[in-house]
Amino acid sequence: MNTAPVREHLLGERREWVQTAIDCADAVASGWGGATTTDSETVVSPYRTTLDRAGVLANAPAVLRECVEAAGERLSANPVAAPPYVVVTSEGLLLRATLDERLLVRVRVFGLADGTYERVNESPAETVAVELA
Repeated sequence: MNTAPVREHLLGERREWVQTAIDCADAVASGWGGATTTDSETVVSPYRTTLDRAGVLANAPAVLRECVEAAGERLSANPVAAPPYVVVTSEGLLLRATLDERLLVRVRVFGLADGTYERVNESPAETVAVELA
């Protein structure tokens, strides 16, 4: 499976969706009171809430379907905005589709090193990662 068309789709037709996820991360990080935080409670739950309010989570299943189609594949079931298809993690947003291989689409907006979270990847091109597992 070729992941390049998936990345192109996210950075083309779905660029605004990716940018909104980035904007949500900026909003969360602005509440930290500094450039980093060691409190995981100020990362995942607030990010999920912000994504939900911005409509990113509601649109995530459609985005995942489009990504699978861009890869030339089809889903056997309709994804929902919840695990295992859509997961908010300590690094950002993860979309998963199990095909012959597992398609992983990441919008990575936070980094974690030595128990410290920081806001990373400012542009859609830096933020989006597509891989097969």
